[in-house]
Amino acid sequence: MAAAILRRLTVLTPAASRRVAPLPLPLPLLARGISDSTDAITVETSAPFKSHIVDPPSRSATTSARELLSFFRDMSLMRRAEIAADSLYKAKLIRGFCHLYDGQEAVAVGMEAAVTRADAIITAYRDHCAYLARGGDLVAAFAELMGRRDGCSRGKGGSMHFYKRDANFFGGHGIVGAQVPLGCGIAFAQRYRKEGTVTFDLYGDGAANQGQLFEALNMAALWKLPVILVCENNHYGMGTAEWRASKSPAYYKRGDYVPGLKVDGMDVLAVKQACKFAKDHVLENGPIILEMDTYRYHGHSMSDPGSTYRTRGEIAGIRQERDPIERVRKLILAHDFATAQELKDMEKEIRKQVDAAIAKAKESPMPDPSELFTNVYVNDCGLEVSRPHLVLRIGPRIAELEWAKMNK
Repeated sequence: MAAAILRRLTVLTPAASRRVAPLPLPLPLLARGISDSTDAITVETSAPFKSHIVDPPSRSATTSARELLSFFRDMSLMRRAEIAADSLYKAKLIRGFCHLYDGQEAVAVGMEAAVTRADAIITAYRDHCAYLARGGDLVAAFAELMGRRDGCSRGKGGSMHFYKRDANFFGGHGIVGAQVPLGCGIAFAQRYRKEGTVTFDLYGDGAANQGQLFEALNMAALWKLPVILVCENNHYGMGTAEWRASKSPAYYKRGDYVPGLKVDGMDVLAVKQACKFAKDHVLENGPIILEMDTYRYHGHSMSDPGSTYRTRGEIAGIRQERDPIERVRKLILAHDFATAQELKDMEKEIRKQVDAAIAKAKESPMPDPSELFTNVYVNDCGLEVSRPHLVLRIGPRIAELEWAKMNK
């Protein structure tokens, strides 16, 4: 049947045979007639870039039907996954801290579109969608959120510590701002090894006043490290508005001697354009700061209702005027790359995909208790218990903890 459908499509769309071998979309999408064209179109970004001691990139971004549809699908998948995580948390299947990314999807997706998997990304604790953008498995994401063995960090990291080494995604860090020096260290290694790759080092506006950020930035500038510092400015550090926390909330200018750009972080094409520009810049000149003007719909974390320091009207207004998924939907419809019903059908398929991933993740067992002692040191430590002693083997060393008094 699949072959018959493809034959019919070939007859109906002879122009397809003249295109340069695009990657195939899933058959259901082709069968409904959604465009998979790679022909270039030019779209102007939603707002001009603001710059600090650097000429900004052009507002004219090049894209295609295939790319816009992949943006729509990826961001919709992220949105649905985060909404599902909200429900799992309320059902107490996810415990501890949980910071959701819905509203900010254009940053993760646009950044990924501008780089390769050889480039590195490191971020803070709002990390689920960065992991998915790096090619992370949806089942592994939900398994990690629920602390299961098949999670991307073997169920030992949870929401704040996603990780995917084979895609150069270095987490997922729970200490505010702590990932910034680490990201500069990754960039140091890239330059030292002459890899020709870069690091995207993400932090939030709540971390923008951290001293360690400026210390790391100074070293990165001195050594011309290929690092892009990306401030995801969602305008509220926890429950504190940026204007209450920062005397100068123009974070793209904070580098002083380091160039910066302010980007509409709700426009996936603007993010892509800025990140391509930034990658080329840092390989030649050293660090740059990108301030992504974005917005989170949920509260800071699941323990924050998100409505005590801002109004529901403010949130609704952003959804109506700047939502990143709706912007791409309008572009797709305006260029007749798909119909409104076809996009709704895609969203229904995404919902099924997320539900199936959750069901699969729930089947994964909890980590074995012995895993408590693995991945602590480079050479894992084993555990032996023999009363009245507890013996911890840490590499070649043996540390004995006397339990004699406790066992009397």
